[in-house]
Amino acid sequence: MGRKAMSVQELLSTRYRELEFEGDWLDTIGKPELTGSWFIWGNSGNGKTRFALQLAKYMTNFGKVAYDSLEEGGCKSMADAIREVGIESSNRFQLLDMEQIEDLDARLEKRKSPDIIFIDSIQYARINGKKITTFEFKQLVEKHRHKLFIVISHASGKKPKGNVADDIHYHSSVKLWVEGFKAFPKSRYKGTEPYVIWPEGALEVWGN
Repeated sequence: MGRKAMSVQELLSTRYRELEFEGDWLDTIGKPELTGSWFIWGNSGNGKTRFALQLAKYMTNFGKVAYDSLEEGGCKSMADAIREVGIESSNRFQLLDMEQIEDLDARLEKRKSPDIIFIDSIQYARINGKKITTFEFKQLVEKHRHKLFIVISHASGKKPKGNVADDIHYHSSVKLWVEGFKAFPKSRYKGTEPYVIWPEGALEVWGN
């Protein structure tokens, strides 16, 4: 059964869970709401994981964060990256070691479950051993409407790699392309400024 019709008055009087971003994050993303999906993509070696973890650290200001490391899992390189951004001591952050989508779904059904979920990378996401489909991802987001899913993806050139990634990218409210240690946004929340992930690395690539 579909949702009931909503009047303009109901829409305008609805109170949304808006996140009060500040500083560089406000400039890049704006003031988003805690729902739906965001999308981060880029080629290897450009700072994608570092950026995702920096964002995860910032998001702990607004709720519990789970980072589902499907690609690397709980390996040394991930541990090093977590230490590098200084998130290891946060009691609002948890790393999930290659937790597949059906188990993640069950986790999110529990009381006091994470509010913000990173999926890294979507190319490794499975449901019952099979690659996740666009429909299954939409079902997951719809089921947990009061949570935010932040999807990390490989790239093929400058495009998301694969049809599912491309579909999620299309429907996401915040899109962040990572290149040369900068994240370039397209945000429905009016953020426009690139975010510098690693100043020294970005300087080498982009100059002043």
